[in-house]
Parts: sequence; C-alpha cells; structure tokens
Amino acid sequence: MKLDPPQLSPPQFSIVGDVSVDLVLGTLDGWPKIGTEQLLPRSELRAGGSAANSALAARHLGLSPHLIGAIGDDDLAQWLLLQLAGIRVELQTCASDTTVSVGLMHADGERTFFTSCGHLQHLTPDFVLEHLPQASPGSIALFTAPFLLPGLREHFSQLLAEASNQGYQVALDTGWPPEGWTPQVHREVEGWLVHCDHLLVNELEAMSIAGIHDDSGEDLELAVQRVARLLKPGAHLIVKLGAAGALGHVDGRSIRYASEAVYDIFDTVGAGDSFNTGYLAARLSQARTNQASLRDALAAGCRTATAILPRFPRKRIAAGELSHCLQPQS
Repeated sequence: MKLDPPQLSPPQFSIVGDVSVDLVLGTLDGWPKIGTEQLLPRSELRAGGSAANSALAARHLGLSPHLIGAIGDDDLAQWLLLQLAGIRVELQTCASDTTVSVGLMHADGERTFFTSCGHLQHLTPDFVLEHLPQASPGSIALFTAPFLLPGLREHFSQLLAEASNQGYQVALDTGWPPEGWTPQVHREVEGWLVHCDHLLVNELEAMSIAGIHDDSGEDLELAVQRVARLLKPGAHLIVKLGAAGALGHVDGRSIRYASEAVYDIFDTVGAGDSFNTGYLAARLSQARTNQASLRDALAAGCRTATAILPRFPRKRIAAGELSHCLQPQS
C-alpha cells in the first residue's frame, strides 16, 4: 500500500511590532495660530502602527497573518481589538493607556504626527518568543518599529537571532530613530542587520544607515552597496522610493521597479507598511510554488501600496478585496 507523502504546513506570516490607535486628519493648509480652532474636512479613527498597518494590508490581500504586539488596559484597547477582526492576534495587555497617534495631512503632501508613549513602552521579548508560532519552510517574521519599542530594543538583536534560529526568514523595517542616526545607533543597527533576510527601508533610511549625508554628493547606489555588506549572505535589501517605485538588491545585483502613477491621494500613512506586506506576501507565495522573482515581489509591493493609498476611509476595504495585487503581471 502506497502512503501519501506528509503534507507540509503552509508558511507562516508573523508580524511583530507596534500596534496603536491612529487618528488621521486633513487637509491642513498652514499651521494654525496657537489657541485657535481649525475645522478639517476628513478624518478616520483606525488601528495603526506599522505592525497593525502591515497586518491589515495582509487581510486586504486575503492572507491570514499572525500579529504579535501589545495594547493598553483601557476602552481604546477593546475598540482596537475589534478593528483587527479576522487577524490572529497575540497582544500583551499592559498596565498603561493605549498609545494614540494623531496624523495631520498637509496640502503639500507632507505629514505631521503627534504620538503618546502609552503601552508601546512595555512589549517584552519574552512575550514575543512565547507567541511566535513554529516556523514551517518559507515562513517569514516581519519586525517593525524597534525604535518605538524600548522593551524590545534592549534585546532586539537576540530576538532577531532567535527568530532566525527557529527557521524564519527575518524581515526588518527599522523606521527612524527619534534620537537620530548617532554613532551608537549605527552600531546598534549593524548588530540587527546581520540577522536579516529582507531589509525594507526607504531611501533616506538607506542613506542614513550607510552614513551618507544629504549634502555629501554621494548617491543611492553607493548607499545600497554599503548597506548590503552589512546583511547576511544572500539577503535582500529593498529600498522604497515612494511614488517612483522600489529598488531591490541581492547578491551584488540591483533591479528597479517603476510604480504606476496614482493621483489625488489624501492619506499616505502606512504606504511603506503596505508595500512591505505586498512584497513579503509575494515571497510567501513564491516559497509555496518554488519560484523566486525579485521583480515580481517588488511589483506586488508597489501594486499593494497603490491599491490601498487612494482608499479613504480604509476600514471599508474588505478582507481579500485586493488579492489581485499578488497576481504576477505579464
């Protein structure tokens, strides 16, 4: 009697990082005088933070991500859980108010954020490791916003190493350090990068990690070469270029993908998080089909971001509505 081969578990998509409440308001034409009141035509209260944005984007694509983070112990925390319906969540309840971020959209496309410290101070590495699912082949763990999570930051290198040891491909979006790119921050981040299979940063972050200043006259290509040398062999460096698309670099070779133009975008919050999810979702799909194309993954990231950004309010995007973003384009 011939036995069927054992069925392998599908790859896990785990997301570890900041979960908070976002209030997005706009559009602001100029900074108001202190003590006055300004009426703004648009607003949305929604789940936010890089990790939650990535998990919600995964839900839009029809995936089942596993979100690990923290919440406060107030009424906003309970509201936040409702917004994450359909997502597998493991959120550490902290004796603190829930972190809230107010994002003001400006007429020139820029954004200003005001964020409370709240519960983000208290997420612990032990909680993350306790709830990180067992990795099956091709699984990816995306880590976001380490600079906003002091409880994780202190042991962040060890946390990434442990995820890698458990069989995960480690993906990292560093975000921006509030204290700036000091020599100490550079040393700290270099200790993280050696564990990364996918580093997902924007152009300014890539230049900063490489130690290149705006007025130096040096270019992104040099920055990519410098940052790539800090990663483990075979790792993918992904640089998000905003409306211009994205650049991918692996094994000494770079490829650019030009994104389709999208107009009249009011809300750009979470653009990079949406790209991250689309890119990594394509990587998960490629692991299942034994195919690997950097260009297809970059394209999926760009299509996901350009599909989500024009939508407002975003809470109206149904689960699986944007699954077409993961279909390879001829």
